[in-house]
Amino acid sequence: MTDSHEDNTLHRLVSELTLEERNNFLEKLRGQSTLSYEPMYETWEDMESGEMCEAQYTRLPWYVRLCYLILSLLKSKSPVKVFEEGMMNRLGHQIAAEAPGLYDHQKNLLLLGFFDLLTELKDAARFFYTALDLSVNRDSGGFYAFLGSLEMGDLHRRLETETIPELFTEKLDASERELRQAAVRAMEVIFSAINDTQRSIMYANARSLNCLKELAAFGFDRIIITFGSSGGGQTCPVNAVRDLLMNLNNILFSLKDPPAMALLESLFIYRLQERSGEPGFDMNAEIHSLLGMAEGAITTIRDFNKKVPLTRILRCASRDMTLVPQQISGGEEWFAIYRDYWKKQVEAKATEYIRQRKYKELLNSFRFFLKGTNLKVLYNAVSETNPKGLPVPEAFALSFLLTFHAAILVNDANMFLRPILIDGEFFKKENRAEYTGAYNDIMKLEEDIRQFDLKLSPAGEYGTHYSQAKEDMSALSIKRRKMQQVLDEVSHEASGIVIRGRNAIISLINVLNGILKKEAGGKYDTLANIDKLAGKTPEVFLDGVTELVNKFQQALRIIKDIDTLGDLRQ
Repeated sequence: MTDSHEDNTLHRLVSELTLEERNNFLEKLRGQSTLSYEPMYETWEDMESGEMCEAQYTRLPWYVRLCYLILSLLKSKSPVKVFEEGMMNRLGHQIAAEAPGLYDHQKNLLLLGFFDLLTELKDAARFFYTALDLSVNRDSGGFYAFLGSLEMGDLHRRLETETIPELFTEKLDASERELRQAAVRAMEVIFSAINDTQRSIMYANARSLNCLKELAAFGFDRIIITFGSSGGGQTCPVNAVRDLLMNLNNILFSLKDPPAMALLESLFIYRLQERSGEPGFDMNAEIHSLLGMAEGAITTIRDFNKKVPLTRILRCASRDMTLVPQQISGGEEWFAIYRDYWKKQVEAKATEYIRQRKYKELLNSFRFFLKGTNLKVLYNAVSETNPKGLPVPEAFALSFLLTFHAAILVNDANMFLRPILIDGEFFKKENRAEYTGAYNDIMKLEEDIRQFDLKLSPAGEYGTHYSQAKEDMSALSIKRRKMQQVLDEVSHEASGIVIRGRNAIISLINVLNGILKKEAGGKYDTLANIDKLAGKTPEVFLDGVTELVNKFQQALRIIKDIDTLGDLRQ
């Protein structure tokens, strides 16, 4: 069981913002932003495609190749090898001249300057790690739906308005399966309207998101710790971290363009939802603060790429002039996640529509069965009239049992049940014991339910504990767990009352059916004095008991229907 009302508060920023409010947020961000859309990764001229040394060597003038041939004889190496060593030395000197303090090509070591810039890059990535952890990592479908509402507003509006069950139910008895199928078909028609431009924008966002995830999750510490374990703590052998650097270079190369403002807004909104209920929460101030941090993180990533010629360092360290960074995969799955999210939403709407319809049908059957008596509600459980009450999934069943007790048991039923309890002569002691226990349980229903309702009140046991948990100053996860523990206790006690009431009705049906058979020898016997009970003719009394059994059986069916209604909500 979950506290749906607390969740609604926490998720308001995501689930309840209208399309206009979302777009207003986006415009506000753009107005406040100084974010540069300069590429984050600039490609060096000689990085586009590496060329094998052999190919470059063959294009040299004949007299230059002759010089290398002479040098090869002196060094006992092939001319191409000598040429390659010369290229690597020139590349190493070039790195030292253009990015001093980062790399020692002669010793193949990363230096302290590289360590400092890498540490700054790690801190920038950490900002996005927190934002991602509170958004797409937790709810990828909802995140892409929110992002889609910004990038494909018309499509989002159609998905919200053209898939509602009311549009597809021409008959009141339309099945849930038919509603689901019709709504999903409508959803697929809407999806087919997504154009190439919209797909490209969403894919670019998904790519950017995936690259940010990879950068945020990158093992910076594995490189940083190698500096400390290398002796003086100021250098790091490239070969010890070469594979990590290759992976980092691929990620940075793939994150060439800054994330779009719509993507940043989606990350911010999801990050802020956890704090939306805090006293003094200021959306504008929080958005402005997060935007400033994002701008700083993006600038740090861009500066790292400008200051650190990572591809050249890796070429020099690997002695491979053909080495170039590769695009990492990811982002292609956005549409499948987006579609699956909306399919679940559409099907949930159909289920809720059916649930509401069955709820109304149950209410109508209540009115007939309970002789027009209005359903008695629990005062302190959440309801339309008391939205601040505690959420109790079993409240509907308890309300029925409470009304059933007042309308059926106290008057009609007890005029037959009580004489059997007081004057009935059972052949078997176990039948007497079962009947007595069931009678006591069923007649105590009102008291049990009212006592339980008092516990839900603000001054009651559960109400007090729940309020204390809500006001707890611990971390949100701890606070939620404490609240859930209270709600679990509430549900456990409520379920116990419903189960006792149902079991009592079942026992009464079994014993009364045994009495109606007017036979001895079975598990449930008749009564020895059935003809003398209540001073009535046996036929009148037995007809009353028969009608009572029918009412009990109908009550069991209603309780089962209420259970089914609760299952639909899950």
